[in-house]
Amino acid sequence: MPFAGHITPMAAIAGELARDGHEVVGYTGVKYRGRFEGVGARWLAWTAAQDYDDAAIAETFPRIGSGKGMRADRANLEDVLLGTGAGQAADIVAAHRETPFDLIVVDQLAFGGALAAELLGLPWATVAITPLGLASRDLPPPGLRLRPARGPVARGRDAVLRSVFGLLIRRVFDPKIKKMRAAAGLGAQVVGGFDGLHSPHLVIAQGVPGLEYPRSDLPAHVHFVGRLAGATDGSPQVPDWWAKVATARAAGRAVVHVTQGTLDLDLDDLVKPTIAALAEGDPLLICTTGGAPTSVLGQLPGNVLAAPFVPHDLLLPLVDVMVTNGGWGGVLAAVQAGVPLVVAGDTLDKPEVAHRVAWSGAGLDLRTGHPGPAKVRAAVHQVLGRPAMRERAAELGVAMAAAGGTEAAAKLVLQLLP
Repeated sequence: MPFAGHITPMAAIAGELARDGHEVVGYTGVKYRGRFEGVGARWLAWTAAQDYDDAAIAETFPRIGSGKGMRADRANLEDVLLGTGAGQAADIVAAHRETPFDLIVVDQLAFGGALAAELLGLPWATVAITPLGLASRDLPPPGLRLRPARGPVARGRDAVLRSVFGLLIRRVFDPKIKKMRAAAGLGAQVVGGFDGLHSPHLVIAQGVPGLEYPRSDLPAHVHFVGRLAGATDGSPQVPDWWAKVATARAAGRAVVHVTQGTLDLDLDDLVKPTIAALAEGDPLLICTTGGAPTSVLGQLPGNVLAAPFVPHDLLLPLVDVMVTNGGWGGVLAAVQAGVPLVVAGDTLDKPEVAHRVAWSGAGLDLRTGHPGPAKVRAAVHQVLGRPAMRERAAELGVAMAAAGGTEAAAKLVLQLLP
């Protein structure tokens, strides 16, 4: 899917496979053509599928509006994810007729890739871009923003919810999936709702078990590989204030980073409250705007630095706490660097991310996407004052490095080849 957070892990796998000498085709929107061509893959355009710009998605899919709330989530599912699925499948099948594929690697929300693999009878792998969303008898239904049960009463609650959610899947979501399948030229039978759109051969899950709720029924074909990210550019651009960060670290000053990623760009939600929370305080605050000019932040306090982007692999080793709205890629980057988190997310998968961070012991969940400055300030100072959170983040970072990342993912994918 042509979303920045989806492109990074998929392009990383594509690059690893291309470096191994395999011919790789990256299928995505025109905005991200260069990300695949830059790692040695051939680009395949969204043609039958409706292309869009993820930074202005409502221009193509108006029902999404601001991107906030249940109506926006529903429009994202119906118009973007399900709505483009048949077109994605048509594009992939047409390309296969020109130059046949041996296997397909699918972003878990690019449903058309799953449909195309079924149409073509090819082996395929699913890459979980977000926290693992497969249903489990040990957990509440995915997407309900609930933490795992503790105690018999809560386990009973989860059992009831699983039953109700199963009915909802059959009555509400299965018909939509059947409609997408029919449009792609497939039979209407659906088994397992959205779980049925995950590969039965291989699911590559980002993260490590310490960041994921334990489940006794984890399928054997699900493999945790840590973080999927390409090699860092040998000469990345850094802001002109970059030396101030190292100076702050050398002086023993705390460094805090706040980001809302590249999708939720209403900076009033988190970045500006964090600036207000830490203004003129002792921590050095580094803000990234996700591409917007830093002028949108107004006059900055003396202890605040800002840039549209800063490479995380360079910045995070210098950071003491990261404040984030819960983008999974950014959270994984922080954990890999051993940085504890303050998470404030309430759209799409972000509440699930926030819950996992808190459950793992690597940070705090503010349980809102719009915290006030006082709440952010208290959370940042709480994390700074609790070395156990940094220690836990460091433990998870070691586990993520050991999981193998992109290289491990590529090896798993290649095992599917005949």
